[in-house]
Amino acid sequence: MYKSIIRPVLFWFDPEQVHHFTFSLIRFINKIPLVPKLLKTMYVLEDRRLERNVFGLTFKNPVGLAAGFDKNAVLFNELANFGFGFIEIGTVTPKGQTGNPKKRLFRLKDDQGIINRMGFNNDGLEAVISHLKKNKGNLIIGGNIGKNTATKPEDYTKDYLECFNALHPYVDYFVLNVSCPNVGSHEKLNDKAYLEELIKEVQKANHSFKTQKPIVLKIAPDLNNHQLDDIIELVIKTKLDGVIASNTSVDRTDLKATKKRLETIGNGGLSGQPIKDKSTRVIKYLSEKSHKAFPIIGVGGIHSAQDALEKLNAGAVLIQIYTGFIYEGPKLIKDINKALLDTQ
Repeated sequence: MYKSIIRPVLFWFDPEQVHHFTFSLIRFINKIPLVPKLLKTMYVLEDRRLERNVFGLTFKNPVGLAAGFDKNAVLFNELANFGFGFIEIGTVTPKGQTGNPKKRLFRLKDDQGIINRMGFNNDGLEAVISHLKKNKGNLIIGGNIGKNTATKPEDYTKDYLECFNALHPYVDYFVLNVSCPNVGSHEKLNDKAYLEELIKEVQKANHSFKTQKPIVLKIAPDLNNHQLDDIIELVIKTKLDGVIASNTSVDRTDLKATKKRLETIGNGGLSGQPIKDKSTRVIKYLSEKSHKAFPIIGVGGIHSAQDALEKLNAGAVLIQIYTGFIYEGPKLIKDINKALLDTQ
């Protein structure tokens, strides 16, 4: 019903407006008596064989929602009713910011992709924490953190530390988002020496807490093998807990969208089916070259159970969906989990 009726109607409207409408709708229907129970019956698949122990955490199943969908942690309890094993909120910055000018979110229907240049729009730490305090404990929550756009390069680390320290009591793992192409002054975040410095400072802060939280690095799908070798070396050297592969892409090759359409859209990060193979390549390279030295969360172009299995077979231990959730609907989560059970 979603793909035949609901999606065609939603796709008539502006993507960002639809996003806000969908949020309001999900929140509303979950307040109706018995609807949450009905959603769980339709979408949640509970089976101990789906559990995954990663980063010292027990995930109910390996299918998560990637950062960017529930930026401000306002809907994670309701989204749990669709069967996710974990949800990543953010990207969160210390101060709330509006992000880049609109329009900044575009569908590539023929490619089953999305281009966005949102620019870390979020309500800031204080608002996010107020929402996380309402966590019913239904599933694992990841905290994706970044810097404010206006922050000077010499203060980047302060932004990450402020987010890390404030969110530490409220999330189960952290993601250092250093690979988003949609924020300004990004060059320093691509510098290997600075990344090492940033990771060490965040780990130092982590050890100041009685209980440490896992920390992973989110990387781009456009990295070459030499750059991936640097990532492997960095993760092992700094003893990071893992990697998320991958973020959105700036590559526009082999798209069905016309050159004119892409020029009209302009800059932004590409997600969905067009980056499926790129992200899978990154996962496979990291896994094989490092001899599975660290866990990998696979994300990018997962629109079917088969896409998910490809990521897992390439070396991912968990997966995340975002664009696939928008194009395929909530049934995708259950389809993936069913396929996982069928392979056992």
